[in-house]
Amino acid sequence: CTCKSWSDLIGSSSFVSTHLHRNVTKHAHVYLLCLHHPNVERLDDPDDPYVKQEFQWSLFSNQTFEECSKLIHPLGSTEHYGIYGSSNGLVCISDEILNFDSPIHIWNPSVRKLRTPPMSNNIKFSYIALQFGFHPGVNDYKAVRMMRTNKNALAVEVYSLRTDSWKMIAAIPPWLKCTWQHYKGTFFDGVAYHVIQKGPIFSVMSFDSGSEEFEEFIAPDAISGTFGLCIDIYKEQICLLFRCYGCEEGMNKVDLWVLQKKRWKQLCPFIFPLDEDSVAVGISIDDELLMEITDFDKGVADLYLC
Repeated sequence: CTCKSWSDLIGSSSFVSTHLHRNVTKHAHVYLLCLHHPNVERLDDPDDPYVKQEFQWSLFSNQTFEECSKLIHPLGSTEHYGIYGSSNGLVCISDEILNFDSPIHIWNPSVRKLRTPPMSNNIKFSYIALQFGFHPGVNDYKAVRMMRTNKNALAVEVYSLRTDSWKMIAAIPPWLKCTWQHYKGTFFDGVAYHVIQKGPIFSVMSFDSGSEEFEEFIAPDAISGTFGLCIDIYKEQICLLFRCYGCEEGMNKVDLWVLQKKRWKQLCPFIFPLDEDSVAVGISIDDELLMEITDFDKGVADLYLC
């Protein structure tokens, strides 16, 4: 009787919501998902195909950066796989190189449960992006596939974990029915964001997986290329990071903009000692800048928190 009542309690939606909210608020049980060589101290060339065969995914502590556990493919596959988003302990995995028929798996490594969405019956597409996350507005987990048809038109499909089904988005806005180039993206609060370029103009395209609406936000004029450009979340807001040159002598900087009320607001930049081989990787859960600084002479790269 006790087991049944406890099972009913922890399986209820109110308990789940309260538990997840507590963990998110306190940043509890946060891990880094890392693709690495089994010997993390080894100096490797990631472009070496023989070295790449040995790479594996693991969870690392967000505090000590020590390895906690290895992530073995839930179906026992020895092929390399990619991670396309994680939320509340769920991880979306698929083929490292995506194809129209690549299987997608929603995986909970903690309890070793797996959901494999049905294959879409739509025509063949080439992938642009696959993203996954939780949409608090509809209380559902969503996967968003963005693809191109053989006529270079955009196609978008949304998967709902609750209904275990795909939906093709029919209404593509006119400003996306043209030639454009996709670069980087992120997923936040159920909305997929992508940096795109149309001619000389850079912008951020957003797609809400709940309301199924698209929006476009023209990037700041200072963003003139994709090198040193990163899109992420800073203090619960979409942000753009862009490495700029010509700062004060001996120093470099990363400019920072956040999207507030559908407008870009520039914040105080990150200024750091000059290093030609540094690049902004993103923002940590504690709103610190993640920098990768590479020493090509030694063949190593270090992760810095700023």
